[in-house]
Amino acid sequence: MHRSLGPGMLESTYEACLTFELLEKGLAVERQVPMPLIYKNRRMDVGYRLDLLVEKAVVVEVKAIERLQPVHSAQLLAYLRSSGCKVGLLLNFNVHQLIRGGLKRVVNGFPE
Repeated sequence: MHRSLGPGMLESTYEACLTFELLEKGLAVERQVPMPLIYKNRRMDVGYRLDLLVEKAVVVEVKAIERLQPVHSAQLLAYLRSSGCKVGLLLNFNVHQLIRGGLKRVVNGFPE
C-alpha cells in the first residue's frame, strides 16, 4: 500500500486504504472507534477516537507527519490504557523509504 500511494496523502486516505487491506486479509477492523475518557468515575465524551481497532486487540494510530514525536507515543499509550488493549502500532506513512521506517510498536505501555 505504501509503495503504491507513497508519502504526501492525508491520514484519512492511508486509514481508508489500510482498512481495506486488512479487511481483504480477513481481519476484523473497526474504524474511528469512539474512546470516552473516564474521569473520577464519570464518562467524559471528549471526542477521542481510535483510528483503527484490529481484532478488538490492536490499536493502530495512523499518521502522515514529518516524523514521530514522543507525544505520539504518549497518545497511543493513553489509548491503550483506556481501551484495555495491550498492543498498539504507530504508522507514519510520510516516509520516503520503506514503511518500516515509520513504524513504532508499543506493548503494555512500553515502547519497543
